[in-house]
Amino acid sequence: MPMLRRTSVLILSATLVATGGATAAQAQSSQALKSAVAKNKAIAKPMVSKRGWNRAQFRCLERLWSRESGWNHRAGNGSGAYGIPQALPGHKMSTKGRDWRTNPRTQIAWGLGYIKQRYGSPCRAWAHFRSHHWY
Repeated sequence: MPMLRRTSVLILSATLVATGGATAAQAQSSQALKSAVAKNKAIAKPMVSKRGWNRAQFRCLERLWSRESGWNHRAGNGSGAYGIPQALPGHKMSTKGRDWRTNPRTQIAWGLGYIKQRYGSPCRAWAHFRSHHWY
């Protein structure tokens, strides 16, 4: 009987350690993503201002890209859309730089240009997204 208890304790301990390890890794990964998202938004803010767009426009952009990619510069989907602005196909962003797969600044620059050319402003792009579920 003592041997059975010891085995049960070892199994329970191993399970708790394994579960705790996975949870810690997930928490670390989640924290890294949150940090990247904050960094990507910080990169975008002055780029939006440089275009003459105000805070309200940045808030619209923030909502739009939060829905599209969660501001994750490595976000992709099955249709081939990629990056913060979810360019389709992703390689369109190469017009702003060869590092389009990994550089949030390149993706943001491309996305802002696309929004300006197609909609005129982030709030107009956001309005289109809300009514059509794409932009």
